[in-house]
Amino acid sequence: MFFIASTCFAIIMAVIIFNFRMKETREPVTTKKIIIPPLAMSTGFLQFVIPAFHITWTEAGEAFLVGIMFSIFLIMTSKFEIKGDHVYLVRSKAFIFIIIGLFAIRLALKWYIGSTISIFETSSLFFIVAFGMILPWRLAMLVLFNKKKNEIAL
Repeated sequence: MFFIASTCFAIIMAVIIFNFRMKETREPVTTKKIIIPPLAMSTGFLQFVIPAFHITWTEAGEAFLVGIMFSIFLIMTSKFEIKGDHVYLVRSKAFIFIIIGLFAIRLALKWYIGSTISIFETSSLFFIVAFGMILPWRLAMLVLFNKKKNEIAL
């Protein structure tokens, strides 16, 4: 029952992320808009205060590395362009397919791993995968954004 509920929640989150990304392409990008998502998400590490959510450092490291591998696809679709005095994120046609593909892979892994470890440990692992995905992606976006911003200043 939990996996059905968490899968529905994950689908809702994927739709929200997609809509957020589409909105990002209509408004100028700012440093604040790039760094707030990983900072806000980092509050999720508070779950590790509860012993049921504890996992080993090795598991956490592996989950983070999987997230980094997933982030490569997101980084590849993050391009910026200058319009007037502002920098905008360019809408990528591949983004929706990448999000759906990453979601499907994550879901399959969650179902497989969730059948061997507790719900809480599964939650911990996939939070770290998600954080490992968003942190490098947003850092890469920040670097690319600053390069474009510097072009405006010249």
